[in-house]
Amino acid sequence: MQYIFLFTVLLSHSLFSQEKPNIIFILTDDLGYGDLSCYNEQSKVQIPHLDNLAAQGVRFTDGHSPSTICTPSRYSLMSGRMPFRLNYKGVFSGAGGPYLIEEDRLTVASMLKQQGYSTAMFGKWHIDMTLYDKDGKAIHRNGLQAAKRIDFT
Repeated sequence: MQYIFLFTVLLSHSLFSQEKPNIIFILTDDLGYGDLSCYNEQSKVQIPHLDNLAAQGVRFTDGHSPSTICTPSRYSLMSGRMPFRLNYKGVFSGAGGPYLIEEDRLTVASMLKQQGYSTAMFGKWHIDMTLYDKDGKAIHRNGLQAAKRIDFT
């Protein structure tokens, strides 16, 4: 069974502060509720820095995934829509798409930008991202050869 864990931390600000809090979303695949020591002191994996973030912020203890696979779960988190509203079934298949979030769709990131936040994404994404090769050309195909063309510089 796959567990999706959404861990949101509001850092170093009182909830009553006039300043906007920092927001960090950490979404992982295959992580159970008791796997992190900030939720389970008997956890086999100790992550002191994550424990420190959790101690300073807000931890959610009742999360639910809209799907058992990663692509629709990420789509729902970012767009606020249930994945069944898409005419797409399955998992993203590579560097060439599909581009699941409509251009005019309000996302968590765009909403936060409207409120003056700077946003960034790190790690696995694959729901609405155009990747380019070293010549600056968009990659519209999938598979190993397409992935080898990605310019990570």
